[in-house]
Amino acid sequence: MSQVSLVPILVWMAAIACWGIAVWRGPRPILQAFVTDRLLRYLFIFPLGIASLWAFVGHVIFPERAAAAIGWEVSPFQFEVGYANLGIGLASLYAAFTGFYPRVAVAIAASCFLVGAGIGHVHDILAYGNLNQGNAGPILVSDFLTPMAVLALLLVAARRPRPKSPDTLALEAELEIASRAMRDYRQALEKFIKE
Repeated sequence: MSQVSLVPILVWMAAIACWGIAVWRGPRPILQAFVTDRLLRYLFIFPLGIASLWAFVGHVIFPERAAAAIGWEVSPFQFEVGYANLGIGLASLYAAFTGFYPRVAVAIAASCFLVGAGIGHVHDILAYGNLNQGNAGPILVSDFLTPMAVLALLLVAARRPRPKSPDTLALEAELEIASRAMRDYRQALEKFIKE
């Protein structure tokens, strides 16, 4: 099995293994929020982060090998695709250790890129019969599976309430003070008018 087939499988296996270990060693009782968060974390680290950095190295440092694995000619666009992968990889590693909203932003960008790449691979299969491992192998499955899994988990995570930020709490306190002051002012004004 070639590297182009092996890496997409290995990053998914690493994500599932790390997730299983995290849940096994995690706090008890096991909460759904913890399970979802850890699976998201490891999907951002491995299938999105590490796999995208691997694609960056392939397209930018070894463009001939990457193009051959896909069944394409070397193209200047590989440089651009490589740097898009670098951005997705670094952003994914960052998002792995942050909260919900950074993960959503990275997931949207990564999903657009990966699904677009997957559609391109499917077109290449249908139009030209390109069944090379880098076009029709596990990378094609990962192009669709990774965004679907991450977006589905984010939808699950979106259903649970999130703690309010200190800024939100401060704003709510200020609004309550202002609301109370307006009520007091209205009562004093009504009392003054009645007298």
